[in-house]
Amino acid sequence: MPNTDFPIVDLMGVAFHAVREDACVDHIIRSAGRGEGGWVVTANLDHLRRLVLQRSYRELCAQATLLVADGMALVWASRVRGTPLPERVAGSDLIVSLTREAARSRIPVFFLGGNPGTADGAARILERRFPGLQVAGTCCPEPGFETLPTQLIALERLLRERAPGIVYVALGSPKQEVLIDRMRRALPSAWWMGVGISFSFVTGEVPRAPHWVQTAGFEWLHRLSQEPRRLAARYLVHGIPFALRLFLESLRSRLAGPVGT
Repeated sequence: MPNTDFPIVDLMGVAFHAVREDACVDHIIRSAGRGEGGWVVTANLDHLRRLVLQRSYRELCAQATLLVADGMALVWASRVRGTPLPERVAGSDLIVSLTREAARSRIPVFFLGGNPGTADGAARILERRFPGLQVAGTCCPEPGFETLPTQLIALERLLRERAPGIVYVALGSPKQEVLIDRMRRALPSAWWMGVGISFSFVTGEVPRAPHWVQTAGFEWLHRLSQEPRRLAARYLVHGIPFALRLFLESLRSRLAGPVGT
């Protein structure tokens, strides 16, 4: 993981940056303003599970500039461990706060992926919300495009032509991380962020949980109620047992104390 000035918090061997949302946004905007690109991964509990269990995914995300905690379970576990993360930094929040500052700083933004029509819709809504926002472009590739070399080459060409300073990639994980790892080499001066379903949140196609549900740590239940067939295994079969393991290991680390004491 590239060096930053932010402290590191370890969760199950994965290094998270201890940073607040406003500081994360400020870092990205300042770097983009200097023409210095980067990559931010907003990791939730499912991301952490794969980071711990899948070496290939861990090595992939190790290339990111920032790895922040997008999940209250991770924040709570860090507190149990005695090395608290300051707050949840969610991709679905960053797409708003980061876009607001991009508009003020005249940094062009590109919207890639999402359900059909949501990239265009999110771009239009954020343009109205933040006057001065420069939309470098939108693109919603057909399913399976990432396996077609001609499609990838065309996308690389488009991104070079539009030269955005920030690229939001809404393809779901791990597809969005794999694509970012490839595409950012074509545009190293840009900042890249995987945003999952966030375009649909912005457009209202998929309602986001109320704020109190988010802060209470139950946004996953809200999402489960929206897409039970797709998300049941992730949350119930894999998520809950892994969350218990995370908290137990965090408590064990807290009780063990610092190495050498």
